[in-house]
Amino acid sequence: MRFFGLKSCDTCRKAIKALQAAGHRPKVIDVRADGLSDDDRAQIMTRFGDAAINRASTTWRGLSDAEKAADPATLLGAHPTLLKRPVIVDGDDWTIGWKADVQAHHLGKGTQAS
Repeated sequence: MRFFGLKSCDTCRKAIKALQAAGHRPKVIDVRADGLSDDDRAQIMTRFGDAAINRASTTWRGLSDAEKAADPATLLGAHPTLLKRPVIVDGDDWTIGWKADVQAHHLGKGTQAS
């Protein structure tokens, strides 16, 4: 299992803790420190498209209107912290975010992190 997120993100920390408590051992890729490989970025864009961009982030708010109008894949390449977090990859299974449905998917029904 690979986990794309930010070590400084509260939601990512909660997700990692919950995944570990459920017996998973995610390999954490901090998109700020480690970046996103071209292949991973392409896979994320193929699977999630425009939804991969976190428009509520501090990074997004700091972009100019011209930058915000750029292609999402280009934006993600230039600003990996724009990634909606976390993206969890388990084999061919990809999820984005940490809402109840994703928690149930990875942790099992009835087990959800706060």
